[in-house]
Amino acid sequence: MWITNGTIADVAIVWARTDAGIRGFLVEKGTKGYTSENIPHKFSLRASITSTLYFDNVRVPERNRLPLAEGLAAPLSCLTQARYGIAWGGVGAAIACYREALTFAKQRILFGEPLANKQIVQARLADMLRRITTGQLLVLQLGRMKDAGTMHHAQVSMAKWNNVRLGLDVARDARDLLGAGGISVECCPIRHAMNLESVITYEGTETVHQLVIGREITGAAAF
Repeated sequence: MWITNGTIADVAIVWARTDAGIRGFLVEKGTKGYTSENIPHKFSLRASITSTLYFDNVRVPERNRLPLAEGLAAPLSCLTQARYGIAWGGVGAAIACYREALTFAKQRILFGEPLANKQIVQARLADMLRRITTGQLLVLQLGRMKDAGTMHHAQVSMAKWNNVRLGLDVARDARDLLGAGGISVECCPIRHAMNLESVITYEGTETVHQLVIGREITGAAAF
């Protein structure tokens, strides 16, 4: 379930347990027993087609087996790359929300002066910027390590966990600063907040990434 573009893809990459262990396969659209349908009524990632795939006695030829994909190392390496990109995306969403909240605070006149002149509003905007800058530095250093070939998957877990959480927190705070208009689709924070509710779950939940870091710290897997 929850497969992006599952109903429009011409081929699905499927990982399955076999007598020889976990193996990867290409399952082509039209293969007997393979069907898919869209998952309706989403509040989050509404622009993305999300699908359920069904396999009923599906058989594929040997040529459709991925020859070098043995065990979970191959799919997990894909997750590492995806999580790296997500860590940047969380910061991007936060920046968009911060900018809209800042613009609104400067334009909204409250009791004769801009909302941005209020101490609590400035404190909240400053806190957003603190979070964003911390996240930017984290992924900048991670990118440098990736280029150097020294990036570790646990470091990617740290970045995904931190930056999606900061993105969600900034989006929620920006939505609040925008007042009643913050729930309108004309403002971006509510859209980012709803989408980030999915992002904080997919490619490893926040809790999973906490446990990945915990294992690196203690040497004990608590999964």
